[in-house]
Amino acid sequence: MEQLFGKERTYRIEELFCSAYACRSRESKGRQREEPPCAMRTDFQRDRDRIIYSKAFLRLKNKTQVFFSPEGDHFRTRMTHTIDVSQIARSIARCLALNEDLAEAIALGHDLGHTPFGHAGERVLASLSPRGFAHNEQSLRVVDVLEKEGRGLNLTFEVRDGILNHKKSGKPATLEGKAVSIADRIAYVNHDIEDAIRAGLLRAEDLPRAEVRVLGATTRERINTMIGSIYENSVGKDCVAMGEKEAHALENLRSFMFEKVYITPLSMKEEERAKRMLSSMYDYFWNNRERLPAFYLSLAEQWPLEQVLCDYLSSMTDKFAVAVFNNIFIPHSWALTEKDIEDI
Repeated sequence: MEQLFGKERTYRIEELFCSAYACRSRESKGRQREEPPCAMRTDFQRDRDRIIYSKAFLRLKNKTQVFFSPEGDHFRTRMTHTIDVSQIARSIARCLALNEDLAEAIALGHDLGHTPFGHAGERVLASLSPRGFAHNEQSLRVVDVLEKEGRGLNLTFEVRDGILNHKKSGKPATLEGKAVSIADRIAYVNHDIEDAIRAGLLRAEDLPRAEVRVLGATTRERINTMIGSIYENSVGKDCVAMGEKEAHALENLRSFMFEKVYITPLSMKEEERAKRMLSSMYDYFWNNRERLPAFYLSLAEQWPLEQVLCDYLSSMTDKFAVAVFNNIFIPHSWALTEKDIEDI
C-alpha cells in the first residue's frame, strides 16, 4: 500500500478490506449542517469523538441499567452497558468486514437519551407526556438539539439513523446500524443475567436448559456463540442476522428475564417509587416553569413544555433526580440547598 496518512489511509483500508455491503466513510450522506472536514479523522471517527466528549455520555455512568442504585461495584450502569454494546458491535463489524468506526459511533450514542431509573423511568415519562416518550427518539434529540447548549453535535446521517433505529422494531439504513441493534440485545440479556445472579435474584442453574444447550452456560460462551452464528449467517450477504436456532434461544432468554427479573413484584415496587418521584417533578415544573434551569427555560420558548420537561427529566442521573426531588419536596433541613443543586 502506498504511503498514506490520516483519513486518506483509512479510506484506502476501507476500499481494500471492507465488504461490498459496508458503509464506507467516503460515502457518508453527510451532516445536517455543512462544516469544514477534519484533515486526520473521517466523519464517523469525528462523530465517535463528539459523542464521547458530550455531557450526555458522561452522565451515563450514573444512570441505572437494571438495578437502582446498586451497592456493589460490579453492577452494570448505562455507561458500562454502552461500552459492552460498542465492543460487541465492533466484533460483529470486524468479522463481517463492515465499518467498525461507524458501528462504534452508533453504539456509543444509542442510549444518550435514556432516563434515570432505567426502563422504569422511560415508561413513566411515556405515560406522563401527551407526546409520548421513547429513549431512542430522545437519544436522537440529544445529539441533534440538546448538546452544545442547543447547537447539537451535528452528526452524520448514518450515525443519527443508527441511533434512532437501534431498537428491535427499527430499520437501520446501514448494516453497521443493524449490527448495533443486535449487539444491544446480546449485551443487555447476557449482562443482565450476570447482574441478576450477583444480586441473588437468579442462580446460574435457573436459566432455561434448552437455551443454555444452544447458547452456552456462561456469558462468554453465549456471546461467542451468537457472534459466530451472525458470522455464519451473514458473511458476504446484505444482512446482519443470527441463525434461526440461536435467535429463537435469545428471544426465549429475553422472555425469561422479563418474567424473572424485569417485571417482578420487587422491580415493580421500585418502579412505583420512580413513578411517584418523576410524576411529582413533572407536575411541579409544569406549574412552575420559571423554576426550570435557564437552558430548559429557553427551550420552552421554542418547544412545547411537555417536550422540554421530558428533556430535563430524562437528562437527569439517578442521584441528581433524587437531589432535585428532595430540594423541591423535602424540608431543607433534610435536603440539599439550591446552591448545592447548582454545584452538582
